[in-house]
Amino acid sequence: MTENQLVYLYCVTNEEPGLEEAGSLVNNLYFVYQKGLYAVAGKVRESEFGEQNLKKNLADLGWVSTKASNHEKVIEEVMRGACVIPFKFATLFNTDDSLKAMLEQYAEEFKAVLKRLENKEEWGVKIYSDIEKLKASLADDEPEILEIENEINLSSPGKAYLLKKKKAELIEDTLNKKINEYGQESFELLKELSSEARINKLLPKEVTDREEDMILNSAFLVNKDAVDDFINMVDTLKMHYEDKGFFFDCTGPWPPYNFCSLPKPETQNG
Repeated sequence: MTENQLVYLYCVTNEEPGLEEAGSLVNNLYFVYQKGLYAVAGKVRESEFGEQNLKKNLADLGWVSTKASNHEKVIEEVMRGACVIPFKFATLFNTDDSLKAMLEQYAEEFKAVLKRLENKEEWGVKIYSDIEKLKASLADDEPEILEIENEINLSSPGKAYLLKKKKAELIEDTLNKKINEYGQESFELLKELSSEARINKLLPKEVTDREEDMILNSAFLVNKDAVDDFINMVDTLKMHYEDKGFFFDCTGPWPPYNFCSLPKPETQNG
C-alpha cells in the first residue's frame, strides 16, 4: 500500500523556477502553476508531516535542524534565479488542488508583494556590545564622568565613597543612553541605503552563543544595485565603533521573510 503524501510549500514566484540545483537537495521537488504564479512544492510523507506526527517531530531538535536547513536551502537556490515569496517551515496542503486554490485566492496579493520585492535583497545586521569595553571607553571620553573621577581623587574617604556611587550610577545611565544612541544611529544610516527596514526582537545569549549582548537585530530590503554601498556602510560603522566595544554581524542575501506581509493561508485543505 502506498503511503499517503502531503504537499509541502517552499515558496512562490512569478517566473518559472529552475529546479535542477534545488532538486538535488530534496526529493520530489516540482512546481504548481496557477494565475501566473509558480508554487515550488514537494511531496512529504503524512507519517512524518501529518498533524500529530509533526508535533512530535518538532520536539526533536535534530530532525528540525535537518529539515529546516533543507527548507532554507531550497528557497535560497530558487531565489538565485527568481524573486520569491518564502513560506514558513512546514506549510502543508493535502493536494495540489488545495495549493492551487490558495494561489487563486491570494493571487493579487502575491503579485503585489513580488512586484515590491523585485530586484531587492534582504540583508540582516545584528550589533553586539562588549559592555565592559564600552564602560572603559566612557570613563575615558565622557567629561562628566572624568570630572567626578577628579573629584574622587581630591576628596576625603567619606565623600569619595558617595562620589563613587554617583559615578557608578552615571556610568550606568550613560551606558544605556549610548547603546541606544549608537544602535539607532547605525540603523538610520543603513536605513537610508535601503528601500525598507525593520527592527526585530533582541535575541538572548543562549540563542546567539556569543559573550556580548545583542543591542540591535535589524533587517533591510536593499536594491541589488545598492548592496555594495550598504556593505561598505556596515564596514565603516564597524571601524567607527570598534574601539567602543561594538561588533557588527552583516549577513545575506536572505529570503525576504521580514518584508512579506501575507495573509496566512489555510493549510492542509482537502
